[in-house]
Amino acid sequence: MAKKKLTIDDIFNDDDFGLLDSKVKTSIVKTDEERLIDSFEEINVFIDKNDREPNKSSMSEYGLMAKLKNFRDNEGQKKILKPFDRHNLLGHVEMGKQSIDDILNDDDLGLLEPDNDLDIFKFKHTPRQEDRAEADFVAQRKPMKEKDFAQYEKMFLQVHKEIKEGKRKIRPFTNIEKNLHVGDFYLMNGIMLYLESANLKKEEWVQKSGNRVRIEGRTRTVFENGTFSNMLYRSLGKQIQKDGKLITNTYDKIEQDLFVNFRHVEDEDVQSGWIYVLKTKSTKKELAGIKDLYKIGFARGSVDDRIKNSKNEATYLFADVKKIVTYKVYNRNADKLENLLHRFFAKACLDIDLFSEQGQRLNPREWFVVPFEVIEEAIQLILHENIMHYEYDIHTNKIERKNNNHNKNLLQ
Repeated sequence: MAKKKLTIDDIFNDDDFGLLDSKVKTSIVKTDEERLIDSFEEINVFIDKNDREPNKSSMSEYGLMAKLKNFRDNEGQKKILKPFDRHNLLGHVEMGKQSIDDILNDDDLGLLEPDNDLDIFKFKHTPRQEDRAEADFVAQRKPMKEKDFAQYEKMFLQVHKEIKEGKRKIRPFTNIEKNLHVGDFYLMNGIMLYLESANLKKEEWVQKSGNRVRIEGRTRTVFENGTFSNMLYRSLGKQIQKDGKLITNTYDKIEQDLFVNFRHVEDEDVQSGWIYVLKTKSTKKELAGIKDLYKIGFARGSVDDRIKNSKNEATYLFADVKKIVTYKVYNRNADKLENLLHRFFAKACLDIDLFSEQGQRLNPREWFVVPFEVIEEAIQLILHENIMHYEYDIHTNKIERKNNNHNKNLLQ
């Protein structure tokens, strides 16, 4: 039997999957807005990568610089782009009422013309924002109002000035809990940030070598580009470890933090931790033969709990240790006291490469070749607020008073 010849109507009616349904055309307004945002995002990505605004140094940079100037001069386009302005390039923008047509028609440089060929300005080998490792971190930053940011801007300018004058130093960032403190400044991807506050609590962390208690919680972090974030404490620390630096405090700030309520312990004062001095029980020949080898450390809780797994931890040279002395510290100064002692004895820091049984390379930085009585003397100088006038002489193994021409502080 001959098959029935299908008409064109039969074909269109037999379309179970709707493949032949006509599509509603996408509005060109949305496409133009996306082109505007993409053009601005090129500038954002450039600054992400280079930590500065584009200039006239190359043709591609000159194109980005021209775009940025046009955006800054165009109030209409600034209103569209401000939500995407994570580097605060546009400054404060009054978000008045304006139609999308008004904004898109105000395009002096023709950046939104579909036929314009801007390929020479495209970063073809630069990953887009969503491909960057810190995309989640950036996404959680929010712009601050200009009047709210003004007080922080003064702080950032002062810190830049102190870095230039040598009062602050830029150092590698390691050990989150030890070095990430409320009230301190850091660099991340070339942008300075200020850890303003943190709602922290202790939580148990399961490890093969034994459970440990670590700190976690939400922070409020302000960036010098006029944005802020409420990133988790450890997430912030990991980002700084990956792409950032620590900015040291001025010596005056360290001294102030150490000596506020330090001499007199009142009932309402809070014990913030312990400073401890340890001696290794390692039988390795490169360690056992070193006289006066001590570790100066800090613990928020029990020192005995802190060192019970010492033979499994690199910071203790993968060996059991002997507790020599411990000092109670009050009012949140213990970690800074430890840091000050490390800087004071920096020239006597153990300089040796060790290897664990698994072949792990170890370069310990918290062990010092210093007589124990000298360590005790340094701690007493801190307690009496005199340590800034002294230095450790590695040749005589003695603490000597500085002469008048000596460096002004331990951080330089």
